[in-house]
Amino acid sequence: MEEDELVSEDEILLRSEKEFHDAARSNDIEKMLQLIRRGVDIRAKNNTDRTGLHWAAGAGHEQAVKLLLEHDAAMDDEDSFGMNALLLAAWFGHVRILQILVNAGAKINCKNKNGFNLLHCAAQRGHIKVIEFIMEDLEDVHLDKVTKLGRTALHLAAEHGKLEVVEFLIGSGCHHDLKDKENNTVLHLAAKNGHGEVLQKMVEIGVDLNEKNSGGLTALHLAAEGGHYDCVKLLIEAGCDVNCQTEKQMSCLHYAVLQGHEDLVRLLLGAGVYTDAVNHQNSSCIHIAVLQNFPSMVRILIDAECDLDITDYRQQTPLHIAAENGRQDMAEMILIAGVNLKLMDKQGKTSLDVAARGNHINLADMIIKADRFYKWEKDNLNSDSDSWVARHLTFKQDHRLETQHIRSVMWRLATKYLKPSEWKKLAVHWKFTDAHIRAIEQQWTGTKSYRDHGHRMLLIWLHGVILAGENPIKGLYEGLVDIGRRDLAESIRKKANADTSSPRKCIAM
Repeated sequence: MEEDELVSEDEILLRSEKEFHDAARSNDIEKMLQLIRRGVDIRAKNNTDRTGLHWAAGAGHEQAVKLLLEHDAAMDDEDSFGMNALLLAAWFGHVRILQILVNAGAKINCKNKNGFNLLHCAAQRGHIKVIEFIMEDLEDVHLDKVTKLGRTALHLAAEHGKLEVVEFLIGSGCHHDLKDKENNTVLHLAAKNGHGEVLQKMVEIGVDLNEKNSGGLTALHLAAEGGHYDCVKLLIEAGCDVNCQTEKQMSCLHYAVLQGHEDLVRLLLGAGVYTDAVNHQNSSCIHIAVLQNFPSMVRILIDAECDLDITDYRQQTPLHIAAENGRQDMAEMILIAGVNLKLMDKQGKTSLDVAARGNHINLADMIIKADRFYKWEKDNLNSDSDSWVARHLTFKQDHRLETQHIRSVMWRLATKYLKPSEWKKLAVHWKFTDAHIRAIEQQWTGTKSYRDHGHRMLLIWLHGVILAGENPIKGLYEGLVDIGRRDLAESIRKKANADTSSPRKCIAM
């Protein structure tokens, strides 16, 4: 074997030793015997400390294992994970290999580096035949021995959804109420990993459904966080508390919303979960939905009549968060539902201030439109147009064909005819507040910014006029006269009266 060099730089085996390992792994007895006759070291280890016996035992090759034992292979050698041949046989479910190794005198009370014994390995992998062999043929087997994480065989079987093993272990008398190092019960681990059948079994046994782990989470929290619909449904039907909160004050609804599980949110709402619970940051579920940018989740929560005026630890409402991030769709839903626009965050800013500061122009305009609409609605509670308004309410930009003409009038007025300070005079005439005007003025597009400001103000005003079912030409005429621009007012009236396509002529004036 003079030419027997190392296989590669990261491999510490000689070529003949690598061939021997490969032969053991593939049960090539002839090749193994040939290499043994040539003097190969049958105890040679690779870079993870595995020997030929590890490979043969893990692959379930009886002949190769017997051959290695006949040639004094080290039975109890561990690889770098602490796995010996016996543990590998249990892990891969090879009962016959276990029998051979045990009969040859292998140590049966072995553990790997994670503290897994034979029973743990077989339970996690679901090898019921191996477990039966361990229970019936080996002495001194303790069902409730724990791994380094404090988990019993039952914990591991439940965590990995091995129902048959769970039933066998319970039938064999193991304790089913033990907790691991993080205080997880069997129920926690089954719920977290979405194993409904195991969960059903534990519910039938009668375990405590509301037991909390170290973080204060119940099985329901973990099932909701993982999006396991069937598990959540099962736990609700079994009678668990849907309003339990964790150490960080998270409810199961918080978790379902955070992960975007809409079907779960509907299920929990149907079970009577409290919609307005707040977590350790004082965030309600709708805060989280807006922050995560889940518009359809926001819709579900609004339909469930959640409180839209709750403020979080920064004293921000859900609308503040939508404004800060420029999220128009969600802002629209919130504004249509109706909110208190006067609420201020810790910096003393309203949602309008936040939108304007972030240069979210369309969103700022939406908030101003809503503010003006709320006032109009309050003043016209018994208006006949209420039902029409409710059906057609939107605060977004108007792109409709039927308003195209009047919008082009507004554009020309703002960009060609109004002097720099006149838009503000009109705004005051139409009862825009100082805050509204400030928010519009925050936009800077250069020395001619006043044109953009005027155009925005006119479109915001037009929105309210159309909603109220009033004549925009009449309103414009009166406004322009009031600020001393009768010339413009008359010009607009003449054009409107001459234009047959104009939706509303100004004959009334």
